[in-house]
Amino acid sequence: MRRRELLLLLATGIIGSRAVRGQQKAMPVIGYLGSTSPGPFAMNMAAFHQGLNETGYVEGHNVALEYRWAEDHYDRLPALAADLVARKVNVIATGSMPAALAAKDATSTIPIVFETGIDPVEAGLVASFARPRGNLTGVCMLTAALTPKRLEFLSDLVPQARVFGLLVNTSTSTAERMIGEVEEAARTKGVQLEILKASTENEIDDAFADLVRLRAGALLVLPDPFFLGRREQLVTLASRYAVPAIYPLREFVAVGGLISYAASITAAFHLLGIYAGRILAGAKPADLPVQQPTTFELVVNLKTAKALGLTIPPSIFARADEVIE
Repeated sequence: MRRRELLLLLATGIIGSRAVRGQQKAMPVIGYLGSTSPGPFAMNMAAFHQGLNETGYVEGHNVALEYRWAEDHYDRLPALAADLVARKVNVIATGSMPAALAAKDATSTIPIVFETGIDPVEAGLVASFARPRGNLTGVCMLTAALTPKRLEFLSDLVPQARVFGLLVNTSTSTAERMIGEVEEAARTKGVQLEILKASTENEIDDAFADLVRLRAGALLVLPDPFFLGRREQLVTLASRYAVPAIYPLREFVAVGGLISYAASITAAFHLLGIYAGRILAGAKPADLPVQQPTTFELVVNLKTAKALGLTIPPSIFARADEVIE
């Protein structure tokens, strides 16, 4: 073979291989938009990855993830969402209502999967649970809707308490709606409800000082990613001030909190990962109904109850799914 022919064949091969590489589909990218910081939510993200893996997607192998964390500054979420849209990610996953709303405002075309504890229909995320329409779907844990039931459990635990504190992060746009639901339940129970607002660590400290000043006999903690990330601080203060408190997730009880009533948040993030994977594989958000939990766990920390001098009533023991001793 002549030298000129050899060079021509080599050049053709190089050009051909480059053309094939150019035709290969780029690795899809999931943008994760978080309201807080990653550390306290490692368990949730592990469950998300598990769900993603079950659909055939493994980070770094056939899918890339880009993370944007607001570090508890919810006002940063719109800019972070816009950044993911500019990055042209294939799917946006969110782990809270504030993040989901920011993502929804940022794009009407990129698919969005959300996990939230607040009714997504009432919040304007989707048209309905069965037929979400648009570019959003996800998982709703109904965490906020369970707050009146938590007040009932707390009232059974401390029947002598006539003043209850309600800890709320007013940085979220849905705070007022949740407060209204609990106030109605408190009126039905005949107890006085004192609203305690906190969106920083220092404000949490101040809220507990106010709780003592108001002579509140018990505390309800409203669901919010910020509070979940500060669960150890909340539980420590409740112990220091000897305040019986009920929490929106079992993760609080696992670190020493008194009692919780909720669905599993790790199960919700597992479903979130599955939905993200299904959308990458070609499913449309509008065709995936919003998932809801079918079971709720009542978890009691017996050691904490004894430290507070509380006797767990038989009605709660009979309902408890887990008792931590």
